[in-house]
Amino acid sequence: MEVFTLVFKHLISNSFYPVPHPAIGVGSAFEGWSPREDDVVYRMFIPLSSPRGFDFHLELDTAGQMPGRNFRIHVKPVCICNSEQEDNNVPCLLHHSKEELQNQGPTLLDTLCTGFYLDVQKTAHWFYQLVKKTWVVLPQSKKWRLVLMPISRSCKFKVTRATESYVVEVLFGVQRGDSDIFVSCQNIEALFTPRTVWPETYAVAEAKFFRHIAEWAPHDSMHCQCLQLYARLLVGSGFSTYTLKTIVMRHFVPRMKDILEYLRRSVKEKCLEHFIVGNKVLHQNIILPLDIKTADPHNLFHHLEHDLLTYTKMRNEFCYLQNRLIVMLLSGR
Repeated sequence: MEVFTLVFKHLISNSFYPVPHPAIGVGSAFEGWSPREDDVVYRMFIPLSSPRGFDFHLELDTAGQMPGRNFRIHVKPVCICNSEQEDNNVPCLLHHSKEELQNQGPTLLDTLCTGFYLDVQKTAHWFYQLVKKTWVVLPQSKKWRLVLMPISRSCKFKVTRATESYVVEVLFGVQRGDSDIFVSCQNIEALFTPRTVWPETYAVAEAKFFRHIAEWAPHDSMHCQCLQLYARLLVGSGFSTYTLKTIVMRHFVPRMKDILEYLRRSVKEKCLEHFIVGNKVLHQNIILPLDIKTADPHNLFHHLEHDLLTYTKMRNEFCYLQNRLIVMLLSGR
C-alpha cells in the first residue's frame, strides 16, 4: 500500500484530484483479532486532503434522520494566485479566464462532486481506476493476479497467486483537524447512505488503542483471544462484532464471562456507551476534536428503548449466546 499511494500521487500530480496520504491499517486484521484466517479482509484507510485550488469544509448533518454523526464535504474553490507553491500548469479557478480553465480540463467539482459536495461513489470509482493503472507498474503484478471486486462506496480487490489470496478493501475519508477522527466512505449500518454523506469513523483511533495495548500485552493476549472467540460466537445472531469490540475496549477484563455479563446488563438496561464519543479517560496519544471529547456518550443500544420486539429478541439471543458459550468452552468448538 505504501507503493500504491506513492504511485497514486505521481499519477495525479498537478491535477485537481484529492491528495492521498499514507494508508493506515484498521479493523480486526490489524488489531490482532481476525476470527478466521481464511477470509480476512485487510482494510486500509487512506486519508484524503484537498488539492491545490480547493478547500474541504466538513459540514455536520444536523437533520438527525440517520443514526450516528454524519457529515458532508463541501468543496470550495480558493485563490492560488499568490501561492508560493503555485504551479504554472495549475490555473486559479477564481481569477483565470474561461479559456484558460477550459484548456485545463475538468476540475474536482466536475469529476468527483455532486453539486458542491464530494461524492462517495464517484470517489470510489476514481480509486478503482487508480488501482488499475497503478497495478500494471508494480513488480507484484508479474507474479500476482489482481481481481477488482464490486462495491459502491469503497475500493475492494483481491490479489491471488496459486493457492494464496488476499482481500484488501481501500477505505478513504477526510481528517477532522489534526485528530484521529475522520469522516469516511463507509455505509451507515442497515440503512441506505446518500452519496454525499460521509459518516464519522473512529476506526483509526480504535486501531491506535489496540496498538497501545499491544505494546505491553503479551503476544496472543486475552483481549484478542476473547474477540476472536466472540466473533465466531456471534455468527448468525443479531449482535455485531463492533458491539463486543466496544465492550472489550471500555472494559478490558481477563475473563470472557465478564464480557458476556456486561452484555447481559447492557441489553437489560438498553444502554451501551460508545468507546470514543464522550470518553473522558482515553489514552493521551489518541487525539480527538473538542466536540467529541465533550459530547454526551453515544448509546449504541438506544434503539432498544423504542423497539420492544427487537429488545425481546436480543434478550432471547443473549440466553442462546450464554448457553453456546458454555458449549464452546467445554467442547473447544
